[in-house]
Amino acid sequence: MGKLRIILLVVLGIGFLLGLVLFFIGYFKPKEASLNIETTPASLVYINGQQVGRTPYRSNIAPGEVVVKLVPEATDAALTPFETKLNLVSGIETVIRREFGETEDASTGEIISFEKVGGKEASLAVVSVPDSAQVKIDGAIRGFAPVKPPITPGEHQIIVSAPNYSERVITVRTLVGYKLTVIVKLALSGEVKEEEPKEEQPQTLVEILPTDTGFLRVREKPGPAGAEVAQVKPGQRFLFLDEDESTGWYQIEYEKGKEGWVSNTYSKKVEGVLSSPTPSPKGSPSP
Repeated sequence: MGKLRIILLVVLGIGFLLGLVLFFIGYFKPKEASLNIETTPASLVYINGQQVGRTPYRSNIAPGEVVVKLVPEATDAALTPFETKLNLVSGIETVIRREFGETEDASTGEIISFEKVGGKEASLAVVSVPDSAQVKIDGAIRGFAPVKPPITPGEHQIIVSAPNYSERVITVRTLVGYKLTVIVKLALSGEVKEEEPKEEQPQTLVEILPTDTGFLRVREKPGPAGAEVAQVKPGQRFLFLDEDESTGWYQIEYEKGKEGWVSNTYSKKVEGVLSSPTPSPKGSPSP
């Protein structure tokens, strides 16, 4: 009877110690990270070179750095696989969304992850590819990526856009004490919009008429007594600035930032679009 009690106590003691060891191992063992992957179309999922499933894919993984590769399943078009390196954090879920295109530039998607930072506020960071894309949150422009705007806890709509790229609309939920990071990849829209040249509006110009000498003097003041500052040729047109009431002479801009007067006998006002003036150097005497 005494031996039985001793054996029972030993067994209970070993069981207690084993349970204690397992408890501490579980307590100190780091929590697993969570990985959630969604793609269009469906794709095979490789982690560190090993196939682990197909999308939609969700799994708990040991924290640490991993290489994730997504290979789209066969379609009519040859789509470009996606590969990225992630640092999976204990207790944090990372979401990958990907829409495959025939090239990397034609592909789009986002990577979303939470990080516990503590405190009584929510935090948000938005990064874009290409860089400097415009970021709107709940309809208001909040800057250009990368951006870390102040954010309230709750559901928010993020719109990321850039010229010549298709915009990306993402709905997220921010939480108190957590930082939400969104890395957005935009796809080229395929429609590269060139700036349409602005239609030049007609202006009042002064056209130089034929002269006996083949040129017309431009003077500092209206009238033949004004000092000569340049010469212009028949057929040339210049921007009309003013008209002298007493002489009828026209003030023109004969060079960029330079003004002078020409005789209305050898010039006339016309409507048209201005081309760059090319005044002649000062020459020999005549009208």
